[in-house]
Amino acid sequence: MSSLHNINIEKSLLSSILFDSSIFDDISSILTPKMFYHQSHQKIYKTMLNLASSDEPIDEEFIIKELSADKSFNKDSIMEILSVSPLENISAYTIQIKEFYIKREVLSLSGKINKFTIEDNLEVDELLNSIQAELYDISQNSQKSDFEDSKTIARKTLEHIEKMKLRGDSQLVGVETGFKRLNDITLGFGDGDLIIVAARPAMGKTSLVLNTTLKNLEAGNGVAFFSLEMPSEQIFLRLLSSKSDISMGHLKSGDLSDEEWSRLSKNINELSQKKLFIDDGGVLNINQVRSKLRKLKTAYPELKLAVIDYLQLMSGTTTRDRHLEVSEISRGLKMLARELNMPIIALSQLNRSLESRSDKTPMLSDLRESGSIEQDADLILFVYRDDVYREREEKEKIMKAKSDGKKYESSYEFNKPQEDAQVIIGKHRNGELGTVELVFHKQYTKFVDKSYGYEVTRSTQNIQQTQAQVDIPTAEHVPI
Repeated sequence: MSSLHNINIEKSLLSSILFDSSIFDDISSILTPKMFYHQSHQKIYKTMLNLASSDEPIDEEFIIKELSADKSFNKDSIMEILSVSPLENISAYTIQIKEFYIKREVLSLSGKINKFTIEDNLEVDELLNSIQAELYDISQNSQKSDFEDSKTIARKTLEHIEKMKLRGDSQLVGVETGFKRLNDITLGFGDGDLIIVAARPAMGKTSLVLNTTLKNLEAGNGVAFFSLEMPSEQIFLRLLSSKSDISMGHLKSGDLSDEEWSRLSKNINELSQKKLFIDDGGVLNINQVRSKLRKLKTAYPELKLAVIDYLQLMSGTTTRDRHLEVSEISRGLKMLARELNMPIIALSQLNRSLESRSDKTPMLSDLRESGSIEQDADLILFVYRDDVYREREEKEKIMKAKSDGKKYESSYEFNKPQEDAQVIIGKHRNGELGTVELVFHKQYTKFVDKSYGYEVTRSTQNIQQTQAQVDIPTAEHVPI
């Protein structure tokens, strides 16, 4: 363990702060008290943090005064620090102290693994979850984050614009949503975004994201699908039905015509070549999702999208209040999307309370355990089919009339093969809100764009004309 710390560097860094407290802000943005190896150095640095937060001077007199009540603190340690010469390269030594700490934490983890495995005798799943949680905490502490100056940001922004220009006429910036109208509004699901697709049961939220999944597979993108409700075979059946335009009823029974068998064979062959990965284990927490997606992304860089069906079926890593668990899950998914630089779609249930409203159009407040979900999501999409409620209400009227010995003639068309549907954009962190009109084909569990709905105000022709008339700046225009 002696090689994983340097007492002299710690003394020199603390001495540098005492000689010039103006450097403390830079150091405090990187180091925490526990990153110092020597216990007295931890106490001194923590006291410095307290003094800074109270706008008091960071010097030896105030530090000694603050620590005078601590009988275990040796005042001589301050004198030892003052006798050491300040450092010139503050940044390098600050980072070295942090790296020593991370290595000590990793070494300590090996001891915890031994305890989890032998002393605590944890089950395999619980053992792996505990290790993943510990490792994640270490990795969070190891992340480097600081301000970027305007020149760096400007250069990166123009590089992004250049990249988008090279895409030609396509307005799609993120991955394919599966629907033209939704692409027009969102420009695709962005890298690092958390997308929530929410609805009451039977509205078709799983079908919607499977349409998105299919479109991405056809585009050559890899997709990871976590199914906590349905087995992988059922997921694949739905994809086949949507792709082949063969009804789910026929697929399940195997009652297909020769032409349908031919179509099915062709589409099974196509889908089998795609990078689709389905986890249907049924039990999942944020640590498991993080571990599995990291491994999958490393093995398959073409992985561009992850789907979780659905969020409320995920479990927390600790036995806490459910709202806190959902907060941990939604925040974890958002951080993972940023880490892997890919969109993550999480399906979510809506509260039952909206059923009692006359207007059942979903709103943000209808999200179950909504606080953290609404906060963490970059995009929230509500799936709504009014026919689901209208059909239910008409059936209830018929049953009531029958029980009252009356006759009720309903004008409603039951069992429509196609129903109007809406995708309502309830939150869009980086763009506008709106409603996308779709049509739901029940027998294929498939949504398609409606012939009307959201219209794009900027035509492709206008974009091309603008590009031809304006000298678009490049990253080279940004001074170094």
